[in-house]
Amino acid sequence: MSSPHRPTRRALPTLVLLVVAFLVGVVGEPRAQTPGLLRVSAIPGESPTEVARRFVPLGRYLEKELEMKVEWVPGTDYDLVVDAIVNRQVDLAVLGGFALVRANQRSGGKIIPLVQREGDSNYRSVFITRVDSGIRRLEDLKGRTLSFGPATSTSGHLMPRAALLAARIDPDASLKHIVFSSAHDGTVAAVASGKVDAGAVNFYLWERLVAEKKVDSSVVKVFFTTPPYYDANWSVHADMPVATREAIKAAFLKLNAAIPEHREVLDHQRATKYVPTRIENYNGIKAAAESAGLLK
Repeated sequence: MSSPHRPTRRALPTLVLLVVAFLVGVVGEPRAQTPGLLRVSAIPGESPTEVARRFVPLGRYLEKELEMKVEWVPGTDYDLVVDAIVNRQVDLAVLGGFALVRANQRSGGKIIPLVQREGDSNYRSVFITRVDSGIRRLEDLKGRTLSFGPATSTSGHLMPRAALLAARIDPDASLKHIVFSSAHDGTVAAVASGKVDAGAVNFYLWERLVAEKKVDSSVVKVFFTTPPYYDANWSVHADMPVATREAIKAAFLKLNAAIPEHREVLDHQRATKYVPTRIENYNGIKAAAESAGLLK
């Protein structure tokens, strides 16, 4: 994935940063899309401030392409973002694979994934540990402490848990203690500081932190990588007008790294390009969630 540019200093006149009531625990009634307005959110795989910063060029681009006002709705919690798109309190959202599966379960199959970054069709999770921990394989985690990411994260919890179960390791019974971080970078920090013996994070974030020298790979290492799976996607509610849905999809697919304005958008989203996706791509994640007892 490409590294993001420095944050833009130019304010967006119509890209308004809102903290909406549902994000502090008050979820209102479902409501239809407001004409001429696109409310956008994302699950917080990183700090909400960083996610919001990376959205700025994309928000500006969508306003231009769609000729609509765009409002960024900060996503402070995975479940709240899922509830928001199910209840049509946001119109467009980044969902992880597991979040999409859960949103479809809650909505009766009404959440539609439109596009994903090219790399999201080949996503992986990694298990990390300090080099002096003595942990070299999944079996060595028995009796040790482990940090997953957010409990509803695909790459930080579901797929790492599935990998442990596939290795015949019940994390709840075999590990000494499990904790859940609020974001993947928090998991890395917990491992690096020795607060836990190991952690599970998404592969791309790990690579970026190493490249940006925010983690020392001579101190913290990867000792297991999961098989690939589909993950993050931009999704909408099925009640969105088809014309609007198709216009959003076309705007993403139009992004071309050879165009400077588009390259800024892609770099901030850590994407090379966007490709179409569909709900069937997430059947494997749904099966993994059911097998792990995480989908009820």
